[in-house]
Amino acid sequence: MYDRCLDFSEDKIDSIHYYADYISKEAHLLQFNKGNVLSLRLKGIYEDLSNNYEKAIEYYLQSLEAARLIRAPEYEMAALSDLAIAYFAIREPERAKEFYLQAAEISEQDGKIPSLINTYNNLAVIYTQLKQYDSSHILLNKAVQLGRNLERQGKISLSSTYNNLGNLYFKEKKFDEALPYFWQNLVRHNNDGDYAGLWTARLNLADIYIEKHQFDSATKYALSAMELAQQLDSKSKEADSYSILAKLYEYQGKFNKAYEYIKKWYSLDTAILHGDTYKTIAALQERFHAGEREAENRLLSEKIEKETIRTRELTLVAVGLAIIGVLIAIGFVIKRNAHRRLQETNDLIIQQNQKLSELNYEKNSLISIVSHDLNTPFATIQIWGQVMKNDADRLSPEQQKAMARILQAGLYGERLIRQILDVEREDIGGHKLQLEKFDLRAFAEEMADNFKPMAEKKNISLHAVASGKRLFILSDRYLVGRICENLLSNAIKYTPQGKNVWISIHDEHDHLGIKVRDEGVGIDKEELPFLFSKYSKISSRPTDGESSNGLGLSIVKRIVEEINGRITCESQIGVGSVFTVLLKK
Repeated sequence: MYDRCLDFSEDKIDSIHYYADYISKEAHLLQFNKGNVLSLRLKGIYEDLSNNYEKAIEYYLQSLEAARLIRAPEYEMAALSDLAIAYFAIREPERAKEFYLQAAEISEQDGKIPSLINTYNNLAVIYTQLKQYDSSHILLNKAVQLGRNLERQGKISLSSTYNNLGNLYFKEKKFDEALPYFWQNLVRHNNDGDYAGLWTARLNLADIYIEKHQFDSATKYALSAMELAQQLDSKSKEADSYSILAKLYEYQGKFNKAYEYIKKWYSLDTAILHGDTYKTIAALQERFHAGEREAENRLLSEKIEKETIRTRELTLVAVGLAIIGVLIAIGFVIKRNAHRRLQETNDLIIQQNQKLSELNYEKNSLISIVSHDLNTPFATIQIWGQVMKNDADRLSPEQQKAMARILQAGLYGERLIRQILDVEREDIGGHKLQLEKFDLRAFAEEMADNFKPMAEKKNISLHAVASGKRLFILSDRYLVGRICENLLSNAIKYTPQGKNVWISIHDEHDHLGIKVRDEGVGIDKEELPFLFSKYSKISSRPTDGESSNGLGLSIVKRIVEEINGRITCESQIGVGSVFTVLLKK
């Protein structure tokens, strides 16, 4: 009965819930110890298919606990995979990876090839999501090598593996290499009648044709994917179909249509997974581990109390031994127990450090959730703003000016979110370096031109100074641009009206230097050592009340180190500051 439920499609989820209750009741009467594990997992699958992820995770955690209680590794592995899938669905790939790695360990111990292939596929999807593409290639190639003979014998299907390979090449923007895998799965699922797999194949083909700007083919597969999602009555598939249609019309410059599909996607996506879901799941995870932590806390308290009593007893023993004159024995006992107490204290410190690490992880998760929820309204602002901008000839000059400010504010919000993620989630380290040779002198002049409107608003003269010759550097153009953007923005913020800001390029043997100098308020010498710290707050303030979140210079320092350079600052209160970046040629 359990195995039959696993094969049910989404339109039979009510039957899954009915059989879950039936299995629980009958297993209790039969004293069948696996019944609780099976029933809990089916209830989790029911909630999962209903897009109620917090309840699904609650049942999966209970199923995991029950499987471990009866020492059933096959069901433990299933529960771990279910949890990983649920966390991946709510956009927490790091948590999903943790559960898949646990499942992989059990699977490798078991040694069954179909199980290993499934585990490698799941892990590869997570590594692709985390942009760890080399790890994904290794795992998927292992899965193909293990399953090729079994597939020829008709015992297993590698369609998921080929689909994952296609997605991997798509993420790497190798569209021509991804296309054959998506076509192969389309043909396969047309033949075997797997409508869920067929929907995935159509959506993938629509996405790849959008990237290749073959919009007729993209439209055909996007609309057929939407039709199939509605036939399957799957809200999550319908939401993804709206998303791909929005992307299609955005690429064609049809922003009105793109905006309509964005609204439909957003209404479905937030209904499936809204912000409160994350809080509920976090609380659920907290409750799951609460028993363990409470027991640990009680154990620690008991240890401390016992240690206090033991110390008093040792003192009394020492006094008694001193009376009878066995001073050497007393010294030995005191030394041995002092060493043990020191070791136990160290253990307590280690445990506290582990708890601090968990709190830091939860903080980073919260920032990721907030940034995800903020991205959507900013994207909506941009799309709607572009639609109105296209009809700018109908607007008055004041309305056009207001529209320009709206678009600028949207871009600023997106940039601020990106800066926060750069610091908290260390996305700089995850950026794949794109090395190219470019003229740094011309690049600096381009940067100065980009910031002249910002400087002119404060009546600041912005100068680009460089020698007449071209100065080429081999580096990441995007990251060098991030450095210049932050330094120029800060220089203009902290410089009073009517003053000057310079960006200059100079040649120093095996290095090229970028200097940004201003006639600003300057920085106190005592604050210079903390200037590049995350969220540092110095006494100097922007001259026109501009905002400053303390992130910019910490980002600059990390980017400079990422591309093997170094940065220094010289400053004097009331005179100005000079930031110097040295990059290897």
